[in-house]
Amino acid sequence: MRFAAIADVHGNHLALQAVLDHIAAQGIGDIVNLGDCFSGPLEAGKVATLLLPLGLTTVRGNHDRYLVETPVDAMGKSDAHAFAQLDQSALDWLKTLPFDAVWREDVYLCHAGPDADDRYFIDTVSEAGIFEPRALGEIEVRAAGVEQKLILCGHSHVARLVRLSDDRLIVNPGSVGCPAYQDDVPVPHTVEAGHPRACYAICENIDGVWQVAFQQVDYDHQAMAELALRNGRPEWASGLATGFIR
Repeated sequence: MRFAAIADVHGNHLALQAVLDHIAAQGIGDIVNLGDCFSGPLEAGKVATLLLPLGLTTVRGNHDRYLVETPVDAMGKSDAHAFAQLDQSALDWLKTLPFDAVWREDVYLCHAGPDADDRYFIDTVSEAGIFEPRALGEIEVRAAGVEQKLILCGHSHVARLVRLSDDRLIVNPGSVGCPAYQDDVPVPHTVEAGHPRACYAICENIDGVWQVAFQQVDYDHQAMAELALRNGRPEWASGLATGFIR
């Protein structure tokens, strides 16, 4: 079994197209999507045009949830920008997305973690606002109810793999469209991939053992950075241009 995992497109249609092309070039036909598809100061409508016809197995991200549960006048700037670009078919699609899913009996999919769509799974944020790896014991407690050997999550936008003591793997493929961001939950912090490339992961089961290859794809990230700047989001522009918030 060989497939691609994508996450956290965040309205970046150029990054998504580059990743889809790269996946096709590897001869991979199966893709799973870990959510947060549209939110951001970019091109949510164009992402919907690319994404919805694919019929991918997709789980709901926290920002996907905000787009259909939060009143427009209470939305954050990224959600409000995306909402204005989405037609009813895209919003209806978001409403159908499950919190989590099991793909082909072998792979567990969630956005952030198995117990919440807005709480980091394999990473954490210290009281001082430092984004860092979560302790293995804490991760294993949260993963206790998941039977599948391969667990996929997104949300942090950082590509990373954790091996649990029972050999289960937790894989975050990184973000397709947003390599750096700032958040204030649970405390103000910054997450930076350190590069502007679009990320995804190729997962393959070889003789019962999961192998994971993290991928980074070049695309016209400067065009997306310029769009974010025109839309009044200099922090997004910095992240898209460099992978850092400066």
